[in-house]
Formats: sequence, C-alpha cells, structure tokens
Amino acid sequence: MELSERALVVTESVFSVDGDIAPLPELHRICRERNAGLLVGDAHGLGVIGPGGAGAFRAAGLLGEPDVVATVTLSKSLGAQGGAVLGPRRVIDHLTQTARTFIFDTGLAPACAGAALAALDVLLAEPELADRVQHVAKMLHKGLSETGIRVSDPGAAVLSIPASSPDQAVEWAANCRANGVVVGASRHRSLTPTPASA
Repeated sequence: MELSERALVVTESVFSVDGDIAPLPELHRICRERNAGLLVGDAHGLGVIGPGGAGAFRAAGLLGEPDVVATVTLSKSLGAQGGAVLGPRRVIDHLTQTARTFIFDTGLAPACAGAALAALDVLLAEPELADRVQHVAKMLHKGLSETGIRVSDPGAAVLSIPASSPDQAVEWAANCRANGVVVGASRHRSLTPTPASA
C-alpha cells in the first residue's frame, strides 16, 4: 500500500463537550472496509462504560483488534496523572522507538503510576462504581431537566449545560464553586478561534 493510501480515523469514545458516545463498532466496520486504522481516545469512557468500567474500547468489542489503537488518560476516573496507549505490539514498539514526544520526555513519576494502579485495583474490586457514576449522571440530568435547564443527555457521565454567553458560564461556575460543587466552564473562545473583526 502506498503511503498516500493510508488512512486513520480518529475519534473520542465519549465526546468531552456534549457527552455523545461514538458508534465505535460501526466506525470500525467502515475502517475495515476501507483498510483504515481506528484511533479511539477513551478518556471519558474508562472507569464509566463497559463491564466494570473497562471503557468504551472494551464495551465495543475492539480489544485485541489489530487495526485499533486506544489512548486513555490516568487523570480522570483513575485520579492520577499521565496516560497510556493500548494497541497492537507493533504500534507500541513504533511509538516507543520513534515518537519524539516520548523519547525526549521524562518518565511517568512512580507515585503517579502507583496511584493509577491502585485506582485500577479499586475499580476491579468494586465494578459497581462505574454503574454508580452513570446513575448519578442520569439523576443529575433528570433533576436539571425538571427545573427547565437545558442539559445534554449523558451517554456516559458527561453533562453539558449551554450558557447564553461566556460570562454567564463563568458566573454559573463561580456560583457552583461557592456552593461546594466544582464545575468547569468551557468558553467559546477557548475552543474555537474568534474571527477577526473587519
């Protein structure tokens, strides 16, 4: 196959703004038909989706597929720092030997690796925690919806409440924090460049 014929489809498993879940089995089928690889960012799936919180990658039956690579973060459901790449040995070896960002970076701190491993042990020992996260997200969605607040449907555990302006989003986040709830506010300008005025 010529280099120009290679293709890679990149997607999140759970989209971080609206919480929609990508149709991973369908994307994988299309990739197979077109001889493309599939790269899945499972940052919001690990610890939430799949049996015992094993992630969207596992839930979609893609574990061990030779044309699929997943990236996971250790900083969300595992509460640590760093990340991992899961995939075929040839991909892992290639990244280890040629990725400049890996070669010229410092290794993951042992404390972070230990914390992530301990969190994985808890997840394995208490697989119901993943179901609890989804249950809480659905309860929060129901409660907010009943008050008339427009909120995205939590496919996993990401809920999005659109504000009428960036200032309102910041104000809402500050009010939540003042009441003991930490909520992030993603402002339009931080996500998409604002066109210059004429």
